[in-house]
Amino acid sequence: MDATLTLVDLAGLIALLLWGVHMVQTGVQRAFGPSLRRFLGVALARRPAAFVAGLGITAILQSSTATGLMVASFAAEGMLALVPGLAVMLGANVGTTLIVQVLSFDVSRIATLFILAGVIAFRRGGASQVRDLGRVGIGLGLMLLALHLLLQVITPYEDVPSLRLLLGALTTQPLMDVLLAALLTWAAHSSVAVVLVIMSFAARGVVPPDAAFALVLGANLGTAINPLLEGSAGDDPAARRLPMGNLLNRVAGVIVALLLLGPIGRTLVVLEPDPARAVADFHTAFNLVLALIFFPALTPYARLLAWLLPSRVAAIDPGRPLYLDAAARETPTIAIAAAAREALRMADVLETMLAGARAALIGGDRRRVGETRRLDDVLDRLNAAIKAYLTLLDPESMSEADHQRLAQVLAFTTHLENAGDVVDKNLLAHAAKRIKRGIAFSPEGGAELDQMFARLVKNLRTAASVFLSGDLATARLLAAEKETLRDLEARATAAHFARLRAGRIDSTETSTLHLDVLRDLLRINTHFVAAAAYPVLEEQGALLPSRLRPNDETALKEAAGDSQEIRQIDQPSQG
Repeated sequence: MDATLTLVDLAGLIALLLWGVHMVQTGVQRAFGPSLRRFLGVALARRPAAFVAGLGITAILQSSTATGLMVASFAAEGMLALVPGLAVMLGANVGTTLIVQVLSFDVSRIATLFILAGVIAFRRGGASQVRDLGRVGIGLGLMLLALHLLLQVITPYEDVPSLRLLLGALTTQPLMDVLLAALLTWAAHSSVAVVLVIMSFAARGVVPPDAAFALVLGANLGTAINPLLEGSAGDDPAARRLPMGNLLNRVAGVIVALLLLGPIGRTLVVLEPDPARAVADFHTAFNLVLALIFFPALTPYARLLAWLLPSRVAAIDPGRPLYLDAAARETPTIAIAAAAREALRMADVLETMLAGARAALIGGDRRRVGETRRLDDVLDRLNAAIKAYLTLLDPESMSEADHQRLAQVLAFTTHLENAGDVVDKNLLAHAAKRIKRGIAFSPEGGAELDQMFARLVKNLRTAASVFLSGDLATARLLAAEKETLRDLEARATAAHFARLRAGRIDSTETSTLHLDVLRDLLRINTHFVAAAAYPVLEEQGALLPSRLRPNDETALKEAAGDSQEIRQIDQPSQG
Protein backbone atom coordinates (compact mmCIF):
# COMPACT_ATOMS: atom_id res chain seq x y z
CA MET A 1 0.00 0.00 0.00
CA ASP A 2 2.83 2.39 0.89
CA ALA A 3 4.56 1.62 -2.39
CA THR A 4 1.36 2.37 -4.30
CA LEU A 5 0.90 5.68 -2.51
CA THR A 6 4.53 6.55 -3.20
CA LEU A 7 4.06 5.90 -6.91
CA VAL A 8 0.94 8.08 -6.88
CA ASP A 9 2.90 10.82 -5.10
CA LEU A 10 5.70 10.50 -7.63
CA ALA A 11 3.29 10.72 -10.57
CA GLY A 12 1.50 13.70 -9.05
CA LEU A 13 4.72 15.59 -8.41
CA ILE A 14 5.92 14.92 -11.95
CA ALA A 15 2.58 16.28 -13.17
CA LEU A 16 3.09 19.34 -10.95
CA LEU A 17 6.56 19.84 -12.43
CA LEU A 18 5.21 19.59 -15.97
CA TRP A 19 2.41 22.02 -15.18
CA GLY A 20 4.95 24.46 -13.76
CA VAL A 21 6.98 24.19 -16.97
CA HIS A 22 3.78 24.84 -18.94
CA MET A 23 2.98 27.94 -16.88
CA VAL A 24 6.49 29.33 -17.36
CA GLN A 25 6.38 28.70 -21.10
CA THR A 26 2.96 30.23 -21.64
CA GLY A 27 3.71 33.14 -19.32
CA VAL A 28 6.95 34.00 -21.11
CA GLN A 29 5.35 33.64 -24.53
CA ARG A 30 2.35 35.78 -23.57
CA ALA A 31 4.49 38.47 -21.96
CA PHE A 32 7.28 38.60 -24.53
CA GLY A 33 5.99 36.54 -27.46
CA PRO A 34 6.10 39.27 -30.17
CA SER A 35 9.65 40.29 -29.30
CA LEU A 36 10.96 36.87 -28.23
CA ARG A 37 12.44 35.98 -31.63
CA ARG A 38 14.25 39.31 -31.87
CA PHE A 39 15.50 39.07 -28.28
CA LEU A 40 16.86 35.57 -28.74
CA GLY A 41 18.40 36.52 -32.08
CA VAL A 42 20.33 39.39 -30.44
CA ALA A 43 21.03 38.02 -26.96
CA LEU A 44 21.85 34.46 -28.00
CA ALA A 45 23.46 35.08 -31.37
CA ARG A 46 26.89 34.40 -29.85
CA ARG A 47 27.67 31.02 -28.40
CA PRO A 48 29.33 32.26 -25.19
CA ALA A 49 26.27 34.36 -24.34
CA ALA A 50 24.02 31.40 -25.10
CA PHE A 51 26.12 29.14 -22.87
CA VAL A 52 25.92 31.61 -19.98
CA ALA A 53 22.19 32.04 -20.57
CA GLY A 54 21.65 28.28 -20.34
CA LEU A 55 23.67 28.11 -17.16
CA GLY A 56 21.74 31.01 -15.63
CA ILE A 57 18.30 29.72 -16.66
CA THR A 58 19.06 26.33 -15.14
CA ALA A 59 20.34 27.98 -11.96
CA ILE A 60 16.97 29.76 -11.71
CA LEU A 61 14.79 26.81 -12.67
CA GLN A 62 16.94 24.29 -10.78
CA SER A 63 16.33 21.73 -13.49
CA SER A 64 18.19 21.13 -16.73
CA THR A 65 15.19 19.02 -17.77
CA ALA A 66 12.91 22.07 -17.52
CA THR A 67 15.44 24.18 -19.42
CA GLY A 68 15.70 21.51 -22.09
CA LEU A 69 11.92 21.32 -22.48
CA MET A 70 11.57 25.07 -22.91
CA VAL A 71 14.57 25.53 -25.23
CA ALA A 72 13.43 22.57 -27.34
CA SER A 73 9.97 24.14 -27.70
CA PHE A 74 11.49 27.48 -28.72
CA ALA A 75 13.71 25.75 -31.29
CA ALA A 76 10.79 23.72 -32.65
CA GLU A 77 8.83 26.94 -33.18
CA GLY A 78 11.74 28.56 -35.00
CA MET A 79 12.48 31.08 -32.22
CA LEU A 80 16.00 29.79 -31.56
CA ALA A 81 18.68 28.73 -34.03
CA LEU A 82 20.32 25.32 -33.62
CA VAL A 83 23.88 26.41 -32.76
CA PRO A 84 22.96 28.81 -29.92
CA GLY A 85 20.34 26.29 -28.80
CA LEU A 86 23.01 23.61 -28.42
CA ALA A 87 25.17 26.12 -26.55
CA VAL A 88 22.27 26.84 -24.20
CA MET A 89 21.95 23.12 -23.46
CA LEU A 90 25.67 22.77 -22.76
CA GLY A 91 25.36 25.64 -20.29
CA ALA A 92 22.26 24.05 -18.77
CA ASN A 93 24.10 20.76 -18.27
CA VAL A 94 26.84 22.57 -16.37
CA GLY A 95 24.29 24.66 -14.47
CA THR A 96 22.54 21.61 -13.08
CA THR A 97 25.82 20.44 -11.51
CA LEU A 98 26.14 23.74 -9.66
CA ILE A 99 22.73 23.11 -8.13
CA VAL A 100 23.95 19.79 -6.75
CA GLN A 101 26.87 21.61 -5.16
CA VAL A 102 24.74 24.23 -3.41
CA LEU A 103 21.45 22.40 -2.81
CA SER A 104 21.94 22.36 0.93
CA PHE A 105 19.73 25.47 1.03
CA ASP A 106 16.00 25.16 1.69
CA VAL A 107 14.54 25.22 -1.82
CA SER A 108 10.95 25.14 -0.57
CA ARG A 109 11.31 28.63 0.91
CA ILE A 110 12.41 30.01 -2.44
CA ALA A 111 9.50 28.19 -4.08
CA THR A 112 6.91 29.76 -1.79
CA LEU A 113 8.46 33.18 -2.39
CA PHE A 114 8.06 32.74 -6.15
CA ILE A 115 4.47 31.55 -5.72
CA LEU A 116 3.58 34.44 -3.40
CA ALA A 117 5.09 37.05 -5.72
CA GLY A 118 3.44 35.40 -8.72
CA VAL A 119 -0.02 35.32 -7.14
CA ILE A 120 0.25 38.98 -6.08
CA ALA A 121 1.32 40.01 -9.59
CA PHE A 122 -1.39 37.88 -11.20
CA ARG A 123 -4.22 39.07 -8.93
CA ARG A 124 -3.20 42.70 -8.47
CA GLY A 125 -1.39 43.46 -11.72
CA GLY A 126 -3.37 45.86 -13.87
CA ALA A 127 -1.34 45.40 -17.05
CA SER A 128 -1.59 42.12 -18.90
CA GLN A 129 2.21 41.77 -19.01
CA VAL A 130 2.39 42.00 -15.21
CA ARG A 131 -0.21 39.24 -14.95
CA ASP A 132 1.78 37.12 -17.40
CA LEU A 133 4.94 37.61 -15.35
CA GLY A 134 2.94 36.60 -12.30
CA ARG A 135 2.07 33.41 -14.16
CA VAL A 136 5.80 32.86 -14.73
CA GLY A 137 6.49 33.34 -11.03
CA ILE A 138 3.80 30.84 -10.04
CA GLY A 139 5.16 28.35 -12.56
CA LEU A 140 8.73 28.73 -11.24
CA GLY A 141 7.52 28.24 -7.70
CA LEU A 142 5.57 25.12 -8.61
CA MET A 143 8.62 23.70 -10.39
CA LEU A 144 10.93 24.31 -7.43
CA LEU A 145 8.35 22.95 -5.01
CA ALA A 146 7.83 19.83 -7.13
CA LEU A 147 11.58 19.18 -7.27
CA HIS A 148 11.90 19.62 -3.50
CA LEU A 149 8.98 17.27 -2.83
CA LEU A 150 10.35 14.73 -5.32
CA LEU A 151 13.52 14.62 -3.29
CA GLN A 152 11.54 14.10 -0.10
CA VAL A 153 9.56 11.25 -1.64
CA ILE A 154 12.61 9.42 -3.01
CA THR A 155 15.08 9.94 -0.14
CA PRO A 156 13.40 7.68 2.54
CA TYR A 157 13.88 4.64 0.30
CA GLU A 158 17.67 4.83 0.33
CA ASP A 159 17.85 2.66 3.49
CA VAL A 160 15.36 -0.03 2.44
CA PRO A 161 17.16 -3.44 2.75
CA SER A 162 15.76 -4.86 -0.48
CA LEU A 163 16.97 -1.78 -2.34
CA ARG A 164 20.43 -2.18 -0.82
CA LEU A 165 20.56 -5.81 -2.06
CA LEU A 166 19.48 -4.73 -5.55
CA LEU A 167 22.06 -1.97 -5.74
CA GLY A 168 24.73 -4.28 -4.40
CA ALA A 169 24.01 -6.71 -7.23
CA LEU A 170 24.31 -3.90 -9.75
CA THR A 171 27.70 -2.70 -8.60
CA THR A 172 29.49 -5.15 -10.86
CA GLN A 173 27.44 -4.09 -13.94
CA PRO A 174 28.29 -0.47 -14.86
CA LEU A 175 26.11 -0.60 -17.96
CA MET A 176 23.14 -1.70 -15.85
CA ASP A 177 23.90 1.15 -13.45
CA VAL A 178 23.72 3.63 -16.33
CA LEU A 179 20.43 2.23 -17.63
CA LEU A 180 18.84 2.14 -14.16
CA ALA A 181 19.78 5.73 -13.33
CA ALA A 182 18.69 6.90 -16.78
CA LEU A 183 15.29 5.27 -16.28
CA LEU A 184 14.86 6.78 -12.82
CA THR A 185 15.87 10.23 -14.05
CA TRP A 186 13.52 10.02 -17.01
CA ALA A 187 10.65 9.04 -14.68
CA ALA A 188 11.46 11.70 -12.07
CA HIS A 189 12.18 14.49 -14.58
CA SER A 190 15.00 15.58 -12.29
CA SER A 191 18.66 14.65 -12.53
CA VAL A 192 19.23 16.76 -9.41
CA ALA A 193 17.06 14.52 -7.24
CA VAL A 194 18.61 11.33 -8.62
CA VAL A 195 22.21 12.57 -8.20
CA LEU A 196 21.48 13.65 -4.63
CA VAL A 197 20.14 10.17 -3.83
CA ILE A 198 23.25 8.63 -5.42
CA MET A 199 25.39 10.90 -3.23
CA SER A 200 23.50 9.65 -0.18
CA PHE A 201 24.00 6.03 -1.21
CA ALA A 202 27.73 6.63 -1.76
CA ALA A 203 28.12 8.46 1.57
CA ARG A 204 26.50 5.53 3.40
CA GLY A 205 28.56 2.93 1.54
CA VAL A 206 25.53 1.37 -0.16
CA VAL A 207 27.33 1.55 -3.51
CA PRO A 208 31.10 1.74 -4.19
CA PRO A 209 32.52 4.80 -5.97
CA ASP A 210 32.72 3.20 -9.42
CA ALA A 211 29.05 2.18 -9.28
CA ALA A 212 28.10 5.65 -8.02
CA PHE A 213 29.95 7.26 -10.94
CA ALA A 214 28.17 4.95 -13.39
CA LEU A 215 24.83 5.91 -11.85
CA VAL A 216 25.73 9.59 -12.27
CA LEU A 217 26.43 8.93 -15.94
CA GLY A 218 22.98 7.38 -16.22
CA ALA A 219 21.38 10.40 -14.56
CA ASN A 220 23.08 12.67 -17.08
CA LEU A 221 21.82 10.47 -19.88
CA GLY A 222 18.26 10.26 -18.54
CA THR A 223 17.84 14.01 -18.20
CA ALA A 224 18.42 14.38 -21.95
CA ILE A 225 15.62 11.94 -22.83
CA ASN A 226 12.70 14.07 -21.60
CA PRO A 227 13.15 17.02 -24.00
CA LEU A 228 13.40 14.58 -26.91
CA LEU A 229 10.17 12.77 -25.99
CA GLU A 230 8.14 15.74 -24.78
CA GLY A 231 9.66 18.85 -26.33
CA SER A 232 8.76 18.27 -30.01
CA ALA A 233 5.23 17.09 -30.58
CA GLY A 234 5.21 17.84 -34.31
CA ASP A 235 6.08 15.48 -37.13
CA ASP A 236 8.88 17.60 -38.59
CA PRO A 237 12.26 15.89 -37.94
CA ALA A 238 13.94 19.30 -37.84
CA ALA A 239 12.07 20.07 -34.61
CA ARG A 240 13.99 17.24 -32.91
CA ARG A 241 17.48 18.44 -33.88
CA LEU A 242 18.18 20.28 -30.62
CA PRO A 243 17.02 17.61 -28.13
CA MET A 244 18.59 14.90 -30.30
CA GLY A 245 21.87 16.83 -30.43
CA ASN A 246 21.87 17.16 -26.66
CA LEU A 247 21.16 13.44 -26.24
CA LEU A 248 23.85 12.35 -28.72
CA ASN A 249 26.62 14.34 -27.07
CA ARG A 250 25.55 12.85 -23.73
CA VAL A 251 25.64 9.35 -25.21
CA ALA A 252 29.14 9.96 -26.61
CA GLY A 253 30.33 11.30 -23.27
CA VAL A 254 28.83 8.37 -21.34
CA ILE A 255 30.49 5.81 -23.64
CA VAL A 256 33.93 7.39 -23.25
CA ALA A 257 33.50 7.83 -19.50
CA LEU A 258 32.45 4.17 -19.11
CA LEU A 259 35.59 3.05 -20.91
CA LEU A 260 37.73 5.22 -18.60
CA LEU A 261 35.69 4.61 -15.46
CA GLY A 262 38.39 2.60 -13.67
CA PRO A 263 41.22 5.17 -13.91
CA ILE A 264 38.82 8.06 -13.30
CA GLY A 265 37.39 6.39 -10.19
CA ARG A 266 40.80 5.66 -8.69
CA THR A 267 42.00 9.22 -9.33
CA LEU A 268 38.91 10.87 -7.83
CA VAL A 269 39.01 8.68 -4.71
CA VAL A 270 42.59 9.81 -4.12
CA LEU A 271 41.83 13.48 -4.76
CA GLU A 272 38.55 13.51 -2.79
CA PRO A 273 38.28 10.95 0.03
CA ASP A 274 34.68 11.95 0.83
CA PRO A 275 32.51 9.67 -1.38
CA ALA A 276 29.61 12.15 -1.54
CA ARG A 277 31.88 14.99 -2.60
CA ALA A 278 33.58 12.70 -5.13
CA VAL A 279 30.19 11.98 -6.72
CA ALA A 280 29.36 15.70 -6.93
CA ASP A 281 32.78 16.52 -8.38
CA PHE A 282 32.48 13.73 -10.95
CA HIS A 283 29.06 15.06 -11.95
CA THR A 284 30.48 18.57 -12.45
CA ALA A 285 33.66 17.42 -14.19
CA PHE A 286 31.75 15.22 -16.65
CA ASN A 287 29.59 18.10 -17.86
CA LEU A 288 32.45 20.61 -17.92
CA VAL A 289 34.65 18.33 -20.02
CA LEU A 290 31.73 17.58 -22.33
CA ALA A 291 31.09 21.32 -22.80
CA LEU A 292 34.78 22.02 -23.49
CA ILE A 293 34.89 19.30 -26.15
CA PHE A 294 31.66 20.10 -27.97
CA PHE A 295 31.58 23.89 -27.63
CA PRO A 296 34.20 24.63 -30.33
CA ALA A 297 32.61 22.08 -32.70
CA LEU A 298 28.99 23.24 -32.45
CA THR A 299 28.82 24.60 -36.00
CA PRO A 300 29.86 21.37 -37.78
CA TYR A 301 27.85 19.41 -35.23
CA ALA A 302 24.76 21.45 -36.12
CA ARG A 303 25.38 20.75 -39.82
CA LEU A 304 25.58 17.03 -39.04
CA LEU A 305 22.28 17.17 -37.17
CA ALA A 306 20.67 19.07 -40.06
CA TRP A 307 21.86 16.33 -42.41
CA LEU A 308 20.63 13.54 -40.14
CA LEU A 309 17.27 15.24 -39.48
CA PRO A 310 16.30 17.17 -42.62
CA SER A 311 13.27 19.43 -42.61
CA ARG A 312 10.08 17.80 -43.74
CA VAL A 313 8.93 19.08 -47.10
CA ALA A 314 5.44 20.36 -46.45
CA ALA A 315 2.81 22.10 -48.51
CA ILE A 316 3.31 25.85 -48.69
CA ASP A 317 1.34 27.64 -46.02
CA PRO A 318 -0.53 30.43 -47.84
CA GLY A 319 -0.66 32.47 -44.63
CA ARG A 320 3.12 32.45 -44.17
CA PRO A 321 4.87 35.58 -45.44
CA LEU A 322 7.32 34.96 -48.27
CA TYR A 323 9.03 38.32 -48.70
CA LEU A 324 9.33 39.83 -45.21
CA ASP A 325 13.08 39.44 -44.83
CA ALA A 326 14.29 40.38 -41.34
CA ALA A 327 17.71 41.43 -42.69
CA ALA A 328 16.04 43.94 -45.03
CA ARG A 329 14.81 45.96 -42.06
CA GLU A 330 18.24 47.55 -41.87
CA THR A 331 17.33 49.37 -45.12
CA PRO A 332 13.79 50.75 -44.76
CA THR A 333 13.31 51.37 -48.48
CA ILE A 334 13.96 47.72 -49.26
CA ALA A 335 11.87 46.55 -46.29
CA ILE A 336 8.88 48.66 -47.37
CA ALA A 337 9.19 47.31 -50.91
CA ALA A 338 9.18 43.77 -49.50
CA ALA A 339 6.05 44.58 -47.48
CA ALA A 340 4.40 45.99 -50.61
CA ARG A 341 5.22 42.78 -52.46
CA GLU A 342 3.61 40.80 -49.63
CA ALA A 343 0.58 43.09 -49.78
CA LEU A 344 0.05 42.09 -53.40
CA ARG A 345 -0.31 38.51 -52.19
CA MET A 346 -3.21 39.73 -50.08
CA ALA A 347 -4.84 41.04 -53.26
CA ASP A 348 -4.46 37.60 -54.85
CA VAL A 349 -6.02 35.92 -51.80
CA LEU A 350 -8.90 38.39 -51.82
CA GLU A 351 -9.55 37.76 -55.52
CA THR A 352 -9.80 34.03 -54.75
CA MET A 353 -12.22 34.85 -51.92
CA LEU A 354 -14.41 36.85 -54.30
CA ALA A 355 -14.45 33.92 -56.73
CA GLY A 356 -15.45 31.59 -53.90
CA ALA A 357 -18.21 33.89 -52.67
CA ARG A 358 -19.46 34.26 -56.25
CA ALA A 359 -19.66 30.48 -56.68
CA ALA A 360 -21.37 30.02 -53.32
CA LEU A 361 -23.90 32.82 -53.74
CA ILE A 362 -24.87 32.41 -57.37
CA GLY A 363 -24.00 28.76 -57.99
CA GLY A 364 -24.98 27.42 -54.56
CA ASP A 365 -21.65 25.61 -54.06
CA ARG A 366 -21.68 24.67 -50.36
CA ARG A 367 -18.05 23.50 -50.40
CA ARG A 368 -16.80 26.94 -51.43
CA VAL A 369 -18.25 28.52 -48.28
CA GLY A 370 -15.84 26.69 -45.98
CA GLU A 371 -12.88 27.08 -48.34
CA THR A 372 -13.42 30.83 -48.63
CA ARG A 373 -13.79 31.28 -44.87
CA ARG A 374 -10.38 29.67 -44.40
CA LEU A 375 -8.92 32.15 -46.88
CA ASP A 376 -10.07 35.01 -44.66
CA ASP A 377 -7.80 33.58 -41.94
CA VAL A 378 -4.95 33.65 -44.45
CA LEU A 379 -5.73 37.28 -45.24
CA ASP A 380 -5.74 38.17 -41.53
CA ARG A 381 -2.41 36.44 -40.92
CA LEU A 382 -0.73 38.18 -43.84
CA ASN A 383 -2.09 41.55 -42.74
CA ALA A 384 -0.87 41.00 -39.17
CA ALA A 385 2.57 39.89 -40.37
CA ILE A 386 2.97 42.94 -42.61
CA LYS A 387 1.98 45.33 -39.84
CA ALA A 388 4.28 43.66 -37.32
CA TYR A 389 7.14 43.79 -39.84
CA LEU A 390 6.68 47.47 -40.64
CA THR A 391 6.34 48.54 -37.01
CA LEU A 392 9.86 47.21 -36.35
CA LEU A 393 11.41 49.71 -38.77
CA ASP A 394 13.39 52.56 -37.23
CA PRO A 395 11.44 55.78 -37.90
CA GLU A 396 14.56 57.91 -37.57
CA SER A 397 16.28 56.12 -40.44
CA MET A 398 13.35 56.66 -42.80
CA SER A 399 12.92 59.52 -45.24
CA GLU A 400 9.70 61.44 -45.80
CA ALA A 401 9.06 59.36 -48.91
CA ASP A 402 9.57 56.19 -46.87
CA HIS A 403 7.03 57.34 -44.29
CA GLN A 404 4.54 58.16 -47.03
CA ARG A 405 4.99 54.80 -48.75
CA LEU A 406 4.73 52.97 -45.44
CA ALA A 407 1.41 54.70 -44.77
CA GLN A 408 0.20 53.66 -48.24
CA VAL A 409 1.14 50.03 -47.61
CA LEU A 410 -0.65 50.01 -44.26
CA ALA A 411 -3.75 51.65 -45.78
CA PHE A 412 -3.77 49.15 -48.66
CA THR A 413 -3.47 46.09 -46.42
CA THR A 414 -5.99 47.40 -43.90
CA HIS A 415 -8.64 48.06 -46.54
CA LEU A 416 -8.05 44.68 -48.18
CA GLU A 417 -8.41 42.99 -44.81
CA ASN A 418 -11.63 44.94 -44.17
CA ALA A 419 -12.94 43.94 -47.60
CA GLY A 420 -12.13 40.34 -46.75
CA ASP A 421 -14.14 40.68 -43.55
CA VAL A 422 -17.15 41.84 -45.58
CA VAL A 423 -16.78 38.76 -47.77
CA ASP A 424 -16.42 36.46 -44.79
CA LYS A 425 -18.99 37.88 -42.38
CA ASN A 426 -21.57 39.11 -44.90
CA LEU A 427 -21.39 37.53 -48.35
CA LEU A 428 -20.60 34.04 -47.08
CA ALA A 429 -23.28 34.35 -44.42
CA HIS A 430 -25.76 35.26 -47.16
CA ALA A 431 -24.56 32.29 -49.23
CA ALA A 432 -24.95 29.88 -46.29
CA LYS A 433 -28.47 31.22 -45.62
CA ARG A 434 -29.41 30.90 -49.29
CA ILE A 435 -28.14 27.30 -49.46
CA LYS A 436 -29.77 26.32 -46.15
CA ARG A 437 -33.16 27.64 -47.25
CA GLY A 438 -32.87 26.01 -50.66
CA ILE A 439 -33.74 29.20 -52.54
CA ALA A 440 -32.16 30.67 -55.67
CA PHE A 441 -31.89 34.08 -57.24
CA SER A 442 -33.95 34.81 -60.32
CA PRO A 443 -32.02 34.44 -63.60
CA GLU A 444 -32.02 38.22 -64.01
CA GLY A 445 -30.96 38.79 -60.40
CA GLY A 446 -28.18 36.23 -60.69
CA ALA A 447 -26.91 37.93 -63.83
CA GLU A 448 -26.92 41.31 -62.10
CA LEU A 449 -24.89 39.94 -59.18
CA ASP A 450 -22.54 38.18 -61.57
CA GLN A 451 -21.93 41.46 -63.37
CA MET A 452 -21.19 43.20 -60.08
CA PHE A 453 -18.74 40.46 -59.05
CA ALA A 454 -16.94 40.69 -62.40
CA ARG A 455 -16.62 44.44 -61.99
CA LEU A 456 -15.26 44.01 -58.47
CA VAL A 457 -12.55 41.59 -59.63
CA LYS A 458 -11.56 44.07 -62.34
CA ASN A 459 -11.39 46.91 -59.81
CA LEU A 460 -9.34 44.81 -57.40
CA ARG A 461 -6.76 44.18 -60.11
CA THR A 462 -6.77 47.88 -60.96
CA ALA A 463 -6.26 48.72 -57.29
CA ALA A 464 -3.22 46.42 -57.15
CA SER A 465 -1.83 48.13 -60.27
CA VAL A 466 -2.35 51.61 -58.79
CA PHE A 467 -0.80 50.54 -55.50
CA LEU A 468 2.27 49.23 -57.30
CA SER A 469 2.74 52.01 -59.87
CA GLY A 470 1.19 55.07 -58.22
CA ASP A 471 -0.11 56.15 -61.65
CA LEU A 472 -2.41 59.17 -61.33
CA ALA A 473 -4.48 58.48 -64.45
CA THR A 474 -5.21 54.90 -63.37
CA ALA A 475 -6.05 56.13 -59.89
CA ARG A 476 -8.65 58.50 -61.39
CA LEU A 477 -10.17 55.62 -63.37
CA LEU A 478 -10.39 53.51 -60.22
CA ALA A 479 -12.01 56.36 -58.27
CA ALA A 480 -14.54 56.78 -61.08
CA GLU A 481 -15.51 53.13 -60.63
CA LYS A 482 -17.20 54.17 -57.40
CA GLU A 483 -19.86 55.96 -59.42
CA THR A 484 -20.04 53.12 -61.92
CA LEU A 485 -20.69 50.53 -59.21
CA ARG A 486 -23.20 52.82 -57.56
CA ASP A 487 -25.08 53.12 -60.86
CA LEU A 488 -24.99 49.34 -61.32
CA GLU A 489 -26.32 48.87 -57.81
CA ALA A 490 -29.09 51.42 -58.38
CA ARG A 491 -30.14 49.81 -61.68
CA ALA A 492 -30.07 46.31 -60.16
CA THR A 493 -32.17 47.51 -57.23
CA ALA A 494 -34.71 49.14 -59.53
CA ALA A 495 -34.92 46.02 -61.70
CA HIS A 496 -35.40 43.89 -58.60
CA PHE A 497 -38.34 46.00 -57.41
CA ALA A 498 -39.83 45.80 -60.88
CA ARG A 499 -39.77 42.02 -60.65
CA LEU A 500 -41.38 42.22 -57.22
CA ARG A 501 -44.20 44.37 -58.61
CA ALA A 502 -44.63 41.80 -61.37
CA GLY A 503 -45.23 39.13 -58.74
CA ARG A 504 -42.11 37.05 -59.47
CA ILE A 505 -41.92 34.40 -56.73
CA ASP A 506 -38.19 33.78 -57.21
CA SER A 507 -37.50 37.47 -56.63
CA THR A 508 -39.84 37.63 -53.65
CA GLU A 509 -38.08 34.74 -51.88
CA THR A 510 -34.65 36.34 -52.22
CA SER A 511 -35.64 40.00 -51.94
CA THR A 512 -33.89 40.91 -48.69
CA LEU A 513 -30.92 38.69 -49.52
CA HIS A 514 -30.55 40.25 -52.97
CA LEU A 515 -30.54 43.82 -51.65
CA ASP A 516 -28.10 42.98 -48.85
CA VAL A 517 -25.66 41.41 -51.31
CA LEU A 518 -25.80 44.47 -53.57
CA ARG A 519 -24.98 46.79 -50.66
CA ASP A 520 -22.13 44.55 -49.49
CA LEU A 521 -20.61 44.47 -52.96
CA LEU A 522 -20.72 48.28 -53.02
CA ARG A 523 -18.95 48.37 -49.64
CA ILE A 524 -16.20 46.09 -50.92
CA ASN A 525 -15.64 48.35 -53.93
CA THR A 526 -15.42 51.34 -51.57
CA HIS A 527 -12.53 49.63 -49.79
CA PHE A 528 -10.76 49.03 -53.12
CA VAL A 529 -10.99 52.71 -54.04
CA ALA A 530 -9.85 53.85 -50.58
CA ALA A 531 -7.03 51.29 -50.55
CA ALA A 532 -5.25 52.44 -53.71
CA ALA A 533 -6.87 55.38 -55.52
CA TYR A 534 -7.34 57.83 -52.65
CA PRO A 535 -3.73 57.76 -51.36
CA VAL A 536 -2.39 58.54 -54.85
CA LEU A 537 -4.99 61.25 -55.49
CA GLU A 538 -4.37 62.80 -52.10
CA GLU A 539 -0.62 62.82 -52.67
CA GLN A 540 -1.13 64.63 -56.01
CA GLY A 541 -3.61 67.10 -54.51
CA ALA A 542 -6.41 65.77 -56.74
CA LEU A 543 -8.75 64.73 -53.93
CA LEU A 544 -11.36 67.12 -52.57
CA PRO A 545 -11.99 67.07 -48.81
CA SER A 546 -15.73 66.56 -49.38
CA ARG A 547 -18.26 65.97 -52.13
CA LEU A 548 -20.68 68.45 -50.48
CA ARG A 549 -21.18 71.98 -51.89
CA PRO A 550 -20.62 74.65 -49.23
CA ASN A 551 -23.81 76.00 -47.56
CA ASP A 552 -26.04 73.76 -49.66
CA GLU A 553 -28.89 72.87 -47.32
CA THR A 554 -30.59 70.72 -49.94
CA ALA A 555 -27.46 68.66 -50.41
CA LEU A 556 -27.08 68.27 -46.67
CA LYS A 557 -30.62 66.94 -46.36
CA GLU A 558 -30.10 64.52 -49.22
CA ALA A 559 -26.88 63.30 -47.67
CA ALA A 560 -28.20 62.97 -44.12
CA GLY A 561 -29.40 59.42 -44.68
CA ASP A 562 -26.20 58.44 -46.40
CA SER A 563 -23.59 60.04 -44.12
CA GLN A 564 -22.04 56.71 -43.26
CA GLU A 565 -21.38 55.97 -46.93
CA ILE A 566 -19.93 59.42 -47.50
CA ARG A 567 -17.49 58.98 -44.64
CA GLN A 568 -16.46 55.58 -45.98
CA ILE A 569 -16.10 56.67 -49.59
CA ASP A 570 -14.77 60.21 -49.44
CA GLN A 571 -12.41 59.97 -46.49
CA PRO A 572 -9.52 57.46 -46.59
CA SER A 573 -9.81 54.95 -43.81
CA GLN A 574 -7.35 55.31 -40.99
CA GLY A 575 -7.32 51.59 -40.20
